[in-house]
Amino acid sequence: MKYYCKDCRTVFDEAERCPYCRTKKIAPAQDDDICLLCEKEAIWAEVLTDALKDNGIPCFRRNVLGAGLAMKIGQMFEKELFYVNFKDLDRAREIVKELFSADTREAGDDHGGNTR
Repeated sequence: MKYYCKDCRTVFDEAERCPYCRTKKIAPAQDDDICLLCEKEAIWAEVLTDALKDNGIPCFRRNVLGAGLAMKIGQMFEKELFYVNFKDLDRAREIVKELFSADTREAGDDHGGNTR
């Protein structure tokens, strides 16, 4: 059984606490839980969004730095967090691996995209 952290939105195997943010706000993962997929540079955001969409996987993105800071230091340094429903997480991870096999940080692999 997989568990879901309501704070950092990661999915992991059974534990008393989230192994990433250490909160106790965890529950068994449900199909409609919005889960962290990965963190990618902004330059690749549209590529990944299109690949997920082409495979029927809805996603949403969140900027790590925010618009103000990204404008100040440059869009080149911006990263985006990608989220998908738990029911689509495994398929979405496969797509990420296919597209970015050389440079991928996924949730569940060495703390994933949770760089808050």
